[in-house]
Amino acid sequence: MYSVERTKPSPFKSLYAGVLVAMAGILTLSFLAYNAISNRIQNREFTPLFNRFDELQLENARAMFESGDLTGLRKYLSHLDQVFSGSHYLLDSIGGDVLTGQSKAALLPPPPAVTERIRKRGHWVIAHRSPDGRYWFAAEGQSAETPIWTFLPFYLLVIATTSVLGWIASVGVVSPIRRIAAVISQFGQGSLEVRVHTKRPDEIGQLGRSFNQMADRLERLIVSERRLLSDISHELRSPLARLKFAIKLARSTGNSKAAMDRIERDVDRITSLVADIVEITSFEGEPAARETEIVNAAPVVDEVVRDCSLEAEVRGCTIAVQGELKAPVMGNRELLRRALENVVRNGIRYAPEHTTIQLSIQESDHQATIAVRDFGPGVPTGSLARIFDPFFRVEDARDTNGGGSGLGLSIAKRAIQLHHGSISAENAMPGLRVKIVLPLAPEHVPQ
Repeated sequence: MYSVERTKPSPFKSLYAGVLVAMAGILTLSFLAYNAISNRIQNREFTPLFNRFDELQLENARAMFESGDLTGLRKYLSHLDQVFSGSHYLLDSIGGDVLTGQSKAALLPPPPAVTERIRKRGHWVIAHRSPDGRYWFAAEGQSAETPIWTFLPFYLLVIATTSVLGWIASVGVVSPIRRIAAVISQFGQGSLEVRVHTKRPDEIGQLGRSFNQMADRLERLIVSERRLLSDISHELRSPLARLKFAIKLARSTGNSKAAMDRIERDVDRITSLVADIVEITSFEGEPAARETEIVNAAPVVDEVVRDCSLEAEVRGCTIAVQGELKAPVMGNRELLRRALENVVRNGIRYAPEHTTIQLSIQESDHQATIAVRDFGPGVPTGSLARIFDPFFRVEDARDTNGGGSGLGLSIAKRAIQLHHGSISAENAMPGLRVKIVLPLAPEHVPQ
């Protein structure tokens, strides 16, 4: 049994943390992108507009000064102070106030800049030079410091939005993945019946359904393997015990020939059993069992009848074939031959002496039916469905000489299933009829 160590994921390796980091990264990138776009719009749209507005104010103030209307200039600048707050000046080329003569050179930008609009430590300054360089329009003022708690609601809104989006992503993505991981862990610890219950149509739902399909197949294989091992141990116990007894008998009696004959029969029986076990298990892992081609089934039937006729003649029986298989089937020729041969040999084994084993063939529009009937004792109705199980034999047939290993029909069933066909059994009164149904090759099915 596999042991799975369940450890709590590290915060740095958890999808929850990954989702939160991703959301924070997205918000950060969004903020940087917004800031870059805002600056670009500011430089391309608003800054030129403000410069033209400053230039207009400069020209108005200059016109009043050069016309000698100093009173009008004072009123104009005072009006700007009231409307826009701060102090507005008309300066000469070196920064002197044309009205008061005070030096305001500190408001001018360092050469060769001709415009400036800055905000620093709650103080803003605007400066704009005339095209001929004789005058400057300047303004300065104090801007109120914005308390940090003014934007606190917005910060909280961003944090809350990030948390909600992270929670939604976690519930929608991380939690289902963790549930699937928990189911996989339980399956790995031996709970073969656990499955992922999901109806999601997305990739996570597809992951769960894929696991369920894998788990179904593994459960069937593991259960089948356990049952097969149990049946093998049961089937080998009796011949090994007889073999051991025969060896003791050969050592203790003078009739060693009879003991050796008994040993040879049991060894042959074990050899046949092992061969059948290898054959039935090879269907699951043999690559050739999955390779299909167009098979002309008529020669396969003829070959099986020819090979089995010798065994039938030993018992004084004959094989009668009715019908003909003309259309090909899609499958594997060797597997198809094994399946049909095992069914025919099973009929020969239980047929009374000097009887006929009937092999009838019927062909319809899309399938072919091969029925093998013997005139033996048949099978109890309650056991008909079980005769295709590995090692199952009717109680009356469990004898050393004629019982077989109980794997022939099971091998036939697996081979027919690989051909997407079906196999069934029914009592023919008298005898048993085993019916094989195989689909025809698609290009040979009449439209």
